[in-house]
Amino acid sequence: MAVLLRKLFGIGKLPDDLRAAVEAEGIIHLAEYVAVTRHFSGRVPGLRSAGSVSSYTGSLVLTSQRVLGTLSSVPKLAGRVIDQRWDAPQSGAVTADISETGLHIEVDVGRVDPRCSGQLSLHYKEPLTAEVLAQLPTLHLAYDVPPEWVFRAVGVPYHP
Repeated sequence: MAVLLRKLFGIGKLPDDLRAAVEAEGIIHLAEYVAVTRHFSGRVPGLRSAGSVSSYTGSLVLTSQRVLGTLSSVPKLAGRVIDQRWDAPQSGAVTADISETGLHIEVDVGRVDPRCSGQLSLHYKEPLTAEVLAQLPTLHLAYDVPPEWVFRAVGVPYHP
């Protein structure tokens, strides 16, 4: 029933403006209404967790130029979890691995914001074929995110 409601209200659908942008880049793989599991263990101001697990819905797009992953919790609005070009410098507190089970993102939150500690992970559960994986320039990415990203990901208001 929950999946039906998400699709009915468009929760997990790629917003039209992002769809237009990725279509111009040459889509290798596009999936909407993807199950995303978030695991968080650690501390951010306003939250301490020994291991919370939450489920979301999002979109995963692999193009010839980038990987794009969004999360949705309300209709027609999606936050970008990853929007990384393949040719961008590969360094940072966030790592993303692409495999046949989907996209797995790991964050050392203490490296993003010194007020925080612990680990955050997101798993986009979208099966990817060997043919899709073979078309990607790399299966491992590393990048940085602003501190606000971590707070939003764990559901806590950000106060600089």
